[in-house]
Amino acid sequence: MAGHSKWAKLKHVKGKTDAQKSKVFSKLVRFISVEAKKSKGDRSAPGLRAAVEKARAANMPQENIDRAIDKASTSGELEPVVYEAYGPGGVALIIDGYTDSRNRTAQEIKHLLLLHGSSLATPGAASWAFSKNAEGALEPMTAVEISEEDGQKLAELVDALEEHDDINNVYTNAA
Repeated sequence: MAGHSKWAKLKHVKGKTDAQKSKVFSKLVRFISVEAKKSKGDRSAPGLRAAVEKARAANMPQENIDRAIDKASTSGELEPVVYEAYGPGGVALIIDGYTDSRNRTAQEIKHLLLLHGSSLATPGAASWAFSKNAEGALEPMTAVEISEEDGQKLAELVDALEEHDDINNVYTNAA
C-alpha cells in the first residue's frame, strides 16, 4: 500500500511540529530584536536578558538568538504597537505586538476584527479594564460574563489574532 510507511507518518508529524516551532521562533525573534534595539545590543540589559531567557525556555537555538541580536543592531526599526478593540459580547481586547509598518498592521488587524464581528476602539477605550502585574503583563480588573456562543466567537477571534505575525499577546477581560 502506497503512503503507509513509517517515514510518511514521521514526515507529516515533523512538518506539523516544525511549523509550530517556526511560528513561536519568529515571534521570539521579533521580541529579541525590539529589546536589542532598546538596549543598543547590551546583552546585560534586563529587557534583553528576559527576552533571551524566554527564547531559551522555548528551546530556541543559541545561534538563532545571537543572529537576531546582531541583525537588530544593523536592520530597520521594529516598533511596539498596542491596539484596543471590543469583541463579541462587549469584551475588551488589548492587542500587543511589534511591527515594521504601523499602517499595514493596523489595516490587517482591523480586517481580522471585522471578519469576526468586532471593532477597533479608540486609544484608552478598553485599557481602563486592565492593570499591569509585576511581570508587566496585563490582567483584567473586572471580568465580563459572556454567553457560550460569544465565548466561542471570542476564542476564534483570539486564535486568528495570535496567528498574525506581528501580534505577540492578546488580553481579554472575559470571564
